Amino acid sequence: MEDALADYLDEFTRRDWQTLDPDDVDDPVRVAVVGLGWFAREWALPGIARSAFTEATVVTDVDADAVETVAVEHDVRGVTPDELRSGAVADEYDAVYVATPNATHLVYVRAAAEQGKAILCEKPLEATVDRARELVAACRDADVPLMVGYRMQTDPAVRRLRDLLEAGFAGDVVHVHATMSQTMLGELGSDHDQWRLDPDLSGGCALMDIGVYPLNTTRFVLGSDPVRVSGRTRTEHEAFAGVDEHATFRLEYPGGVDAMCTVSQNAQHASRLEVTGTDARLILDPAFYEREDRGFAVVREGTRVDVDFDQVHQIEEEFAYFGHQLLAEEPFYPDGDHALGDMRVLDALYESAEMGRAVALGDDA
Repeated sequence: MEDALADYLDEFTRRDWQTLDPDDVDDPVRVAVVGLGWFAREWALPGIARSAFTEATVVTDVDADAVETVAVEHDVRGVTPDELRSGAVADEYDAVYVATPNATHLVYVRAAAEQGKAILCEKPLEATVDRARELVAACRDADVPLMVGYRMQTDPAVRRLRDLLEAGFAGDVVHVHATMSQTMLGELGSDHDQWRLDPDLSGGCALMDIGVYPLNTTRFVLGSDPVRVSGRTRTEHEAFAGVDEHATFRLEYPGGVDAMCTVSQNAQHASRLEVTGTDARLILDPAFYEREDRGFAVVREGTRVDVDFDQVHQIEEEFAYFGHQLLAEEPFYPDGDHALGDMRVLDALYESAEMGRAVALGDDA
């Protein structure tokens, strides 16, 4: 099996999307970072700096102290949210990265679109489907490129898994199992990201915040969209009152392929994706968290092979792709229309959980 795998997994971390030589890039894409929570500080800003195709030049946040601190640490221009939305320093950036609470994405994306800037918006697109549609429409009307932050899609481990599926290495896909869980209030710290517990800001918690990972990654590796979904949510602790603490959901894909997914904001840390076909099983474990190395295994004909590969900085890969596609004048795959598919599925899952029945999705989901 090792010889057969080598045909597909040679140069495991290759960037199959890259056509530009990083050494030839004299003017990387200048990025304004909106929202300076732990993820932007610890992962996005380092990822932007590591990428040869991007550089951070402006930062903003509602927390003035955070802006001042980050501006000094990264030698960038710190501005207020009003200054950024007004376009007062628009000549200092080419693109805007939005990493604020879900329900505030629209206001920043709309402002960036009106300034004619390219946009990378974190997932999920917004707190509701309607606001997500407005966001995509604002970019379309302004004719500006919109990419959505599905970092799994630029991770080599995920791309190689998709390559194997497309090549038929696993045979016909039969089912998918995925799980993602964390003790949110412990792993992220009690003072971090409490907006996730506010349904008006987040639109939900377990499904909206981490359910989107197995949902979107499954869509990506299968190259297909679910046609019917069912979901169940559960909340047990007072800290999660008003939002979903745990969720279980089923995604039915064309051909009867089912993806069974479980997510939790208050359970033992876990992160796994397993695709089972008629000929092989493909396993990512760990799978989804940026702060842990990915594992890649193939089980075929009774033999398991754990692939040893050089790990990459997930966020560097994401921003490298973003900057590269802009400089090469090439489109993004995870664009606004693609992200709207997730929003419609998430909305249907909440509907299913409330009504206690499966929900069919239209052709555009």
